[in-house]
Amino acid sequence: MLKRAVPWVAALGVASLALAGCSGSSEEGETSGGEGPFTIGLSNAFIGSEYRTQMVDDVTSVFEEYEAEGVLDELVLENADTDTNGQIQQIRNLINRGVDAIIVDPSSETALNEVFKEATDQGIVVLAVDQAVTEPSVTNVVIDQGEWARPSSEWLAEQVGEGGKIVVVNGISGHPANEVRWATAESAFEEAGVEVLTVADGGWDQATGQQVMSDLLAAYPDIDGVWTQDGMAQGVLRAIEAAGKTDQIFVSGEARGGYMRMWDELSADGYESIGVVNPPGTAGTAVHVAVALLQGKSFKDGVLDGNTLTLPTPPVVTSDNFAEHWEAIAEFGDAYVMDDVLTRDAVADFFK
Repeated sequence: MLKRAVPWVAALGVASLALAGCSGSSEEGETSGGEGPFTIGLSNAFIGSEYRTQMVDDVTSVFEEYEAEGVLDELVLENADTDTNGQIQQIRNLINRGVDAIIVDPSSETALNEVFKEATDQGIVVLAVDQAVTEPSVTNVVIDQGEWARPSSEWLAEQVGEGGKIVVVNGISGHPANEVRWATAESAFEEAGVEVLTVADGGWDQATGQQVMSDLLAAYPDIDGVWTQDGMAQGVLRAIEAAGKTDQIFVSGEARGGYMRMWDELSADGYESIGVVNPPGTAGTAVHVAVALLQGKSFKDGVLDGNTLTLPTPPVVTSDNFAEHWEAIAEFGDAYVMDDVLTRDAVADFFK
């Protein structure tokens, strides 16, 4: 999977990784260290998205690099559709397997805190990826999900204008990333005077997103725009295309192969959109972070904001730069998510 990751982070330069202005304690990331080899566990409680499939692939690819060097010896996967209680059990399973570090894409900001503390009290390094959690003994390795939502919501507000009417297709209510994203987008729409007709969940699933959008088109005949998160935008656009309204409704899209293929096909008729990258490779980056912590390295002062390591802001795909980004990923198919895993050298820059 790493050979298919589009290295957009490289263009940002190492200086962007300094994350100046963040606060953190003087004991950030301190561990006693060890010689290894180490065992890594991954907890993923949602498999209904190509994003999560690619995330697991990214983790596996980075693990295999370290395995070949004798640094890591086993990757234990707890990977299944389940609820918060099920994810708690996943994490307990990993604790019982004796893993040295757990990487988790959490289903809740707070509900997993008790089991996280069980793990960290036993000396297990726990890293939350994609979505942040509040347990202070866990290190979040994430992009800023609020900033992820800002460009697309502001773009859509500009397209529909004050008084414009939009519908919203969110991911899964209650999931940390969903809540942070929607809070940012909702604020942008309120500030711009955009009317939100309704908010629905599309489950970060293309088929569900398509059905939800079809229902919304039937219920609301006068829609000017749709704000949707990644993992559903292609389905939303399919529904709009089936209704013959691609020239009437603005859609905030996604930086994924399927949506970008449709965007490319429709661009000849003047279709414009936007897509913000949400890299599954954040979890691959977390493997590098986990290894560094297990080897006893400590974060530089100021790198963490509380318990959060915020990764570089992903790029935005617009009609102006679309051709460049599409050329880079067109061969990878509809399920591919624009991606990147930080290099070891880039991650090493976070540490003393």
